[in-house]
Amino acid sequence: MSKGNEDEVKADDVCAGGQELGPCPDEEDAKARGLEDKLAWIASYLERSKIAEYVDLMNKPGRLVYLNLLGGLARGVGLAVGFTVLGALVIYILTRSFLLNLPVIGQFLGELVYIVQQYLRHRP
Repeated sequence: MSKGNEDEVKADDVCAGGQELGPCPDEEDAKARGLEDKLAWIASYLERSKIAEYVDLMNKPGRLVYLNLLGGLARGVGLAVGFTVLGALVIYILTRSFLLNLPVIGQFLGELVYIVQQYLRHRP
């Protein structure tokens, strides 16, 4: 090998400022900033997904049972209230249709109303 070949420096080893051996400080800073930005985004994403709260809940089975019981009670009460309101609405609409003397529905509803009235009269 000639002396000239030993003094040559590869283009990859030289940064824009003419410094030799290794990447340029600007490139390192840019890579570090990009890595920091990505790490900050991941940390923010994990924080928004509330994984810590989920893990904390899984470590406290008593609290998990309590929250599930409370949620079940709320769903049960909501179902009962919703069914009652919907049932009352259906009965109201059927009663109005009875007053309009609709065929088939009117006769059925008339019998239903008669049965309910008899029940209410004889109830203590």
